[in-house]
Amino acid sequence: MTAQPLAGLTSLKVKLGLLVVASVVVALVVASLGRAGGVPAWLSIPVTIALALAVTQLLAVGMTSPLREMTAAARRMAVGDYAVRVTATSRDEVGQLARAFNTMARDLAEVDQQRRELVANVSHELRTPLTALCAVLENLVDGVGPRDPASFAAALAQAERLVGLVEDLLDLARVDAGKAPLVPERVEMRDLLDDAVAESRVLGRDVSYAVHVDPDDLVVHADPARLRQLVSNLLDNASRHSPAGETVSVKVTLHGDRYRLEVHDRGPGVDPSDRDRVFEPFGTLNAAEGTGGTGLGLAIARWVTDLHGGTISFVDPEPGTDGARVSVDLPLHPHDRPVTRQEDAMTPVPPPPHGRPLPPLVEARSPSSNPRELGSLRTSDRDPSPAPSPVGAQPLLDDLFGSFWPERGTPARLAVLLGALGVGVLAAIVLPFRSLGIGTFLVLMGAGAVILASEHRRRDPFVVACAVVCVLLAATSVVRAAEWIVVLCLLAGAAVCVCAVTGARSLPGFVLSGLSWPLAGLRGLPWLGRTLTVLTGLGHGAALLRTVVWSVLGLLVFGALFVSADALVAEWVDVLVPDLTIDTFVLRAFVTVAVGGTVLAAAYLALNPPRVDRPAAAARSTGARFEWLTPVLAVNAVFAVFLVAQATVVFGGHAYLRETTGLTYAEYVHRGFGQLTVATALTLVVVWAATRRAPRETATDRAWLRGTLGLLCAQTLVVVASALYRMHVYQEAYGFTQLRVLVDVFEAWLGLLVVAVLVGGIALRARWLPRFALLSGAVVLLGLAAINPDAWVAERNLERYAETGKIDWAYFADLSDDAVPVLADLPAADRGCALAYWEPADDDWLEWNLGRARAADAMEGGAVGEWSGTCAEDLSSTVRQAP
Repeated sequence: MTAQPLAGLTSLKVKLGLLVVASVVVALVVASLGRAGGVPAWLSIPVTIALALAVTQLLAVGMTSPLREMTAAARRMAVGDYAVRVTATSRDEVGQLARAFNTMARDLAEVDQQRRELVANVSHELRTPLTALCAVLENLVDGVGPRDPASFAAALAQAERLVGLVEDLLDLARVDAGKAPLVPERVEMRDLLDDAVAESRVLGRDVSYAVHVDPDDLVVHADPARLRQLVSNLLDNASRHSPAGETVSVKVTLHGDRYRLEVHDRGPGVDPSDRDRVFEPFGTLNAAEGTGGTGLGLAIARWVTDLHGGTISFVDPEPGTDGARVSVDLPLHPHDRPVTRQEDAMTPVPPPPHGRPLPPLVEARSPSSNPRELGSLRTSDRDPSPAPSPVGAQPLLDDLFGSFWPERGTPARLAVLLGALGVGVLAAIVLPFRSLGIGTFLVLMGAGAVILASEHRRRDPFVVACAVVCVLLAATSVVRAAEWIVVLCLLAGAAVCVCAVTGARSLPGFVLSGLSWPLAGLRGLPWLGRTLTVLTGLGHGAALLRTVVWSVLGLLVFGALFVSADALVAEWVDVLVPDLTIDTFVLRAFVTVAVGGTVLAAAYLALNPPRVDRPAAAARSTGARFEWLTPVLAVNAVFAVFLVAQATVVFGGHAYLRETTGLTYAEYVHRGFGQLTVATALTLVVVWAATRRAPRETATDRAWLRGTLGLLCAQTLVVVASALYRMHVYQEAYGFTQLRVLVDVFEAWLGLLVVAVLVGGIALRARWLPRFALLSGAVVLLGLAAINPDAWVAERNLERYAETGKIDWAYFADLSDDAVPVLADLPAADRGCALAYWEPADDDWLEWNLGRARAADAMEGGAVGEWSGTCAEDLSSTVRQAP
């Protein structure tokens, strides 16, 4: 069972107050530490929120779960399942309500069981006399049997038996419903017993009675009618089961402020295993055994005893005797109201005066008991009561996430938690105050290993492909010095990773997968709690904490001694152990939580992925072809107009363009690139919408769909080519930049997707297309990183400079070290302009990067050079801080 930190508090208001105070204090402390340590806001805010939520989850464990359990239990009770129970561990109002609910459920279960048994038993008891009565009357009507007094006496006996049964049922119902109030009076026990014995003798049974009262003048306070009914039922039961000629003994003895009534017969006795159940309604088979009675006498005796606040039970006979011996223990001064069995069980019985204990009621098995004893139960007719079953409350987060992200009972994975924590610690040691390089790659590989270890579909080809792509994207941090391309590759790797672990197959699935990653920090809190429980359970909580403290203390003390004793050890420690001043420690702590939490959230996505993709809906026909065909033809017509305009520009020449629009060709192509890119992307949306709306039942429908959409895709490819050509012309006219290269690659990728749509349109099935778009986009980005975009931009600009003499020297200051080997080959004057702000990097081995290493090798032994007059003015006006 999960520990509840606030379970000992008795007020829900106090719990909520402490919860709010704790969350606010944690948020303020963490935010203050982040500000004092110079942690950037983009890092400190999510870490603060995550820690505040974690504290809230830790303290709020079990506060509302009983309410949700009661809701589920009430639904089960509404359909007749009364064996439900809710967990009640807290002492507040919710815990009290849960315990009251369990009491109510137990009482309802007992009432329901009694109702079922009463219906079954009454039906059973009524069937025998009614069957016999009907048989006698049927014989009389048909003339089969003689119409003599004996026949009418037999019918009358069965009718009287029915009347007795109904009267007993009414008496029992009055007592059970509290309609039989207790009116205590002075009762002389000798007179009451004598009257009861005299009434029993009238029944004509061949038994004698021995009455003993000690003291003989004993006077008690009781309801005379009810006490008389109690004694009569016990004597009737004893006389029916005593052999002929035997004696039924009746004894009353005083014990302090209570008195005991005992009735002992010489019959077969009651088995100890059945002694508690013989007092239930119809708890005997008397009618079946032919002994008479209704099976309600002992039940009425028990309820009369309860009314007086006493107890009744069958006990072992006295030594040397056999038979059934029933003992009734009653107070001399009973309550003046009915006392229920539950109240009697909850209210302790006051001790007898002078500390004298009452004689114990021995309930050991009697040697003389046999199978045909008094009160043998109809066990074959009874169904065993169902054992109470706990109700699992639906967690609050299940209500929040619903069917989108159910909790599938994800088992605790201690190795995953420790792995994520290890990656967080590694990131805190490696990442702060270092540039991207080997250390970044090691952190990413550690994170990937934890996530892949959590993924249960490691042999899925899509997962394998995504893993390979992610490794290659992470490797750009070691190969390229241009941070813009590395950051894009890492973001693409994150997108590929999250789509792989969720198994997304559609564009909406990709979007939901991206949103699920931060939400996993909330969805995975119950799983994290179970895992932490396993962690503390391994070392029994305090023992684990002591182990960690002593281990760290030993490491610090002996480490400090050996560092001060050996210079080589000190050098190794300086290399391996980061700077741990208060400012850097706070920053590293934030990095540990942020990176470790991010990796843990991704691992939980792999362990329990959400349902990001809904089952594909069948294509829905619109009923008329023109409803989808007309819009598609209209878009085709617009594309055709654009293509005609492009052909006019090609054949009319630049002079016709300037005469018609007043624009140069460079200005003309610059104004249209962005719009053409948007048009290409919107074309994919049009194709998606048309394929979902268009019917495919007939060959004609499929032909129109392939023809119109195929024409649209073909025209879109021409638009893509036009956009790429326009960007080429614009770059030739105004120079090459990183952004222009990036949008060029993006437009080319859109063209690749259009080609993929054409391929999928052949079979009108393209479930593979979304994943193809995801992986192809990542591969295209890898290709861009492979060509070294900064060096490529530098080369293109230098070629343009050689042809036209035009160049923007200030722009080279924005290029990374990847471009340095290209610029290092320039003449001294130009090299001084191109590398005016370049400085060699002072990296350690964790920062090693191929791009920066090649830049250092290219500039080794060579000076940057002086600024020439042609670039001095441009560079002096450029405000830029050195890297």
